[in-house]
This record gives sequence, C-alpha cells and structure tokens, in this order.
Amino acid sequence: MTATAESNRQRGPSDAEVARKINQLLSQMTLEEKLGQMTMVENNSIKPAQVAKFFIGSVLSGGGGNPTPNTPENWRAMVCAFQKAALETRLAIPLIYGVDAVHGHNNAKGAVIFPHNIGLGASRDADLVERIGQVTARELLATSVHWTFAPSVSVPQDLRWGRTYEGYSADSQLVGNLGAALVRGLGCRCSDDGSRVLACAKHYVADGAAGWRERPVAEQAPQQGSTAPPQDSAVPQAVELALGQWRIDQGDACIDEASLRQTHLPPYQDAIAAGALTVMASYSSWNEEKLHGHRYLLSDLLKGELGFEGLIVTDWMAINQLDPDYQQCVVQAVNAGIDMVMVPYDFRRFIFTLKEAVQQGDVAQERVDDAVRRILRVKLALGLFDQPIGDKSLLESLGCAAHRQVAREAVRKSLVLLKNDKQSLPLSRDVPRVLVAGRAADDIGLQCGGWSITWQGEAGATTTGTTILEGIRATVSDSADIDYSADGQFAGDTRAAVGILVLHEEPYAEGFGDRADLSLTSDDINLLQHVRQRCDQLIVILITGRPRIITEQLPLIDALVVAWLPGTEADGLADVLFGDSPFTGKLPFSWPRSMEQIPLVALRASDEAPLWEYGYGLTN
Repeated sequence: MTATAESNRQRGPSDAEVARKINQLLSQMTLEEKLGQMTMVENNSIKPAQVAKFFIGSVLSGGGGNPTPNTPENWRAMVCAFQKAALETRLAIPLIYGVDAVHGHNNAKGAVIFPHNIGLGASRDADLVERIGQVTARELLATSVHWTFAPSVSVPQDLRWGRTYEGYSADSQLVGNLGAALVRGLGCRCSDDGSRVLACAKHYVADGAAGWRERPVAEQAPQQGSTAPPQDSAVPQAVELALGQWRIDQGDACIDEASLRQTHLPPYQDAIAAGALTVMASYSSWNEEKLHGHRYLLSDLLKGELGFEGLIVTDWMAINQLDPDYQQCVVQAVNAGIDMVMVPYDFRRFIFTLKEAVQQGDVAQERVDDAVRRILRVKLALGLFDQPIGDKSLLESLGCAAHRQVAREAVRKSLVLLKNDKQSLPLSRDVPRVLVAGRAADDIGLQCGGWSITWQGEAGATTTGTTILEGIRATVSDSADIDYSADGQFAGDTRAAVGILVLHEEPYAEGFGDRADLSLTSDDINLLQHVRQRCDQLIVILITGRPRIITEQLPLIDALVVAWLPGTEADGLADVLFGDSPFTGKLPFSWPRSMEQIPLVALRASDEAPLWEYGYGLTN
C-alpha cells in the first residue's frame, strides 16, 4: 500500500465500542425492524416514506436504475431522500445505498469510467488499481452512495462466459492481488469527514468454473434497470433470450473441493484480509447445489473457517431460484447464512414471508439476530451512523481532469501489443495520412461495454469522455490528414501508408454475453479485408471483453493491439500508439488458437500451444 493510501485509511470505532452499540440497538429492535434491516429494495420499487415505514436496511440501483435526468446532482438527491427517510425511524438506523460501480461510478453520466477488470489484469499494477478505488470512492460519495458491489474476484476458466471481462485474470494470485488493491482503495478516507465506501467481493464462489450447458440456464432472465413490475407482482420484468446465451452464467461448477479451495477461494481470502466487509453470493451452483442455499460454503466455510464477520448479500432476486415455493426459498437462504436479501421488487412479500417463518420456527430468532448484528456491524464500521450523507463538496471533483488522468493511465497500462511486424508501432505524429475505420473508433458506448450507464451498455455518446478517434486527432501534427469511415467505405481510390481499424464486440453483461463462438464475425472479416487493401501498414485495435479467435486473419495485420474495454478515456490509446508511452500490458489470459482450445481445460489438453501464452505482450 502506498504511504498516501495508508495515511488516508479510515480509523473506525474500536471493537468494544461497536459491540456495545450493536447490543444496545438489538435490545431495542422489534422483529419488524430486524427484518427490515435484512431487506434490500430496488430504488424504483419503493418510496422514501416506505423506507421509514418498513425499516428498510438497504436500497440499490440496479444496472440502469438511474434518476431522470441522469446527473450527479440528481443521483445525490435521489440517494439522500432515501437516507433521510431511514434516519426518521425510531432508532435512526441509516440505510446503505448500493450500486454496481464495477469500473468507476459507471451508472452516473459524467463520472469517469475505467477499463473493465480484464484490462486492469493486463496492467498487473496493484498501485494503479488502488488509486482507481480511491477515485471511484470519491465519485460515489459525491452522490452519497456508500456501497459498491465490487470487486469481482472470479477466476474465469471459460472465455465463452459473458462475465469474462469482470475477472482480472485466469490466475488466482493475480486476481487476489488486484481485488485486494481495489478493496483498499475504496476503503480509504475520501473527505475530511472520514467518509469511505464499502467493497463487496463477488460472486462467491467458483462462478468462474461453471461449465457450458447445451441448453440455457433459464428461458427468461430477470431484467435489471429502471422499470420494475407492480409491487404486488411476484413475476419479474423479463427479457427474451437469444443468440444461445445464458449457457455458462448462473451455471454449475462441477469441480472438487480441492480445486475450489486452490483456485477460486483465495481471492476472497485476500479481499477479506484487505478489509472487505461484504460478500455477494453467486447465482451459480457447486456440484448442482445453488450457492444461495449452500450452508457449508456460506456458514461453515466463509463465516466459520475463514472467520468472516461481515455480511453476505444475495444477488438480484437470486433466492427465488432455490425452490418453486417462495417460503422455502426464504427459509433455505437465510438458514444457509444469507444476511441481506436483494429482493429487489416485492419487499412486502419478502418481509411477510420471513416474519411468518420466524414465528413458525422455520428460521430461528438467533439466526435473524446474527444477520442483523452483522448488518449493524458493517454500518458502524463504515461510519454511517456518524456520517450517513456523503460530502457534497465532492461533487466538484466528479469527472474532473485529475480523475480522468488516472483512467487515461489505466488505459495506457492495460494495452497489450500482440503483433508488431515491420516495427509498425509506434506511429509518427507527422504521419501524412491515416485511414481510420470501424464504428468503435468514434463511439464512447462501444469502448465502455456493459455495465456502463445501462446494465447491458449501448452504442453511442452515452456519457462524457474521449473516443479513440478524438485521441488520435488530438495527438497527430496539424498537417496530418485523418480520414475516418465507420464502415471502411473511403472515397474513390483513397490510400494511405497507415490504416487503423478498430474492431469490437457489441456491449453485453452477464449471461447475455455467453457465446458459443468467439471468432470474428463475417462483417469484421470483410471490413478487415477491405481496409487492408487501402493501406500499406494495417494496425488493428480490438475492443473486446475477452480474447477473440483471430488466427486466420492474423497474416493481414501488421500490428495488433488488444485494448479490452477501455472506458471513457481512450486518449490513453493514442498516448501509446504514437510513442509517448510504451506498451507494458501482458495478457491476463492465454489467447487460444481456435475454439477447440476453449475452455482452459481444453487448452491444457491441447497438443498445440495457444496463439499467445498467458503473460505475453510485446514492448516497443
């Protein structure tokens, strides 16, 4: 940890002080107040007055659960309205507002969006990741958000998984190092009042080991975002599945316990040691048993053997998958060790069901008290009772130049140079003419990917930042001619010494990104072939959440750069393309030669080496 980070660590109350306060509150709380603390509700499904009426412990914004219009000021007003309602309750227990700030405060327009974790894994820079955590915390607290459901410390074993980009690496040690760094950064003091942000290690455990299914996990998946069904409805807003998705996500990790402990558990131990006080359970299963109902993994291992004293929170409506009978879902999850339930819609139904289960003896009062004790401990450790509202002065720094410089550095360090024939890179600023092609060359939304303003992400000028094309134009000399065509259809017989082609994956999140084939699309290949004919040297930049199969197209490319999902500050790409900074990134995953080398177990069994090994990356 840096000296600055250490000096900024929050000095919380002593253990004895926390214990006294918890005991005092528990002795005064009614059953209804306790059950309310165990309830997390989606922001569009509850009003501030209902937060007070039902003693709600947490409110969240799902992906896309943004205020209208989406501004930092409106974010702050929305969150503060819920918090002020919680403080009006009899015991004035503050709620904790949560968001998926997985690469910056990525739901709020104007906030800095950093590279997704796979890019940070390529940087291998724990100090950088810690500073990213600090910036993210400041921007969250500007809007009075105190909890982010990050870091993801999964260890992806199958690149077809739509969450691959949420993982730092296939190497457990690297995942643990960087996950712990983010936890430290989020937990640093961000203002004079001592406010900081709560981290959440997810998704516990071995979600990255889930295998490919021949049929989707479910016919429909719950829709996150700003539209919720009526509160008296038990049916979630749903979205149709297409393109063979949801084949890995929420699946089953068929591995032995030794593998689970050796590969997938250590990053959680690292995150907890770094100060993570919350853990989110996974939708997935371990050997056909759902994690949200897995008493051995949640209570015996995590809370017992590892001594985790924080709270375990569910994923979005995840307990509903445990049993056709909703009461059994609630009973099984809470008895297994779940402390806070992300309902997220019909909170009345959840509270009523859990109350009935306690009264009937299906859930022991002691289990409820343990859950509430953990929730109160986390809130006290975070300092919410003293500072429930984030520092308003931080709004001035949200999206500021200093924060964007950290993101620009992260982009530079995440780039991996895979091929550089003829010393094509770095480019000269004085290059007479450059042809630039590809939609993603001038599209903020595409370079940010999923979990960016909306849950799935989307193309277009979704937020503030710099595109790849803008970065190139700002870097070259005034005499250089930059000729851009999104579809590569340049006028007449246009040619240039240098062509830059940006290929991309369409944005996705979670199981919507599960793909059977990671090859370049026919449109990508046609565009590549077309631009190749127009230039002497072709540089290809891949905007992607995972390695793509590019073996057959490689001979057409002189220089190949994988930029992952760089976020809003793509001028960091220009810094490296034109030689102001060197390429330093190294692959966080081996790059397969063909689909036959996916998943990782297939690569290890292959007679051929991958196209590029884990850790590969050229310098210039």
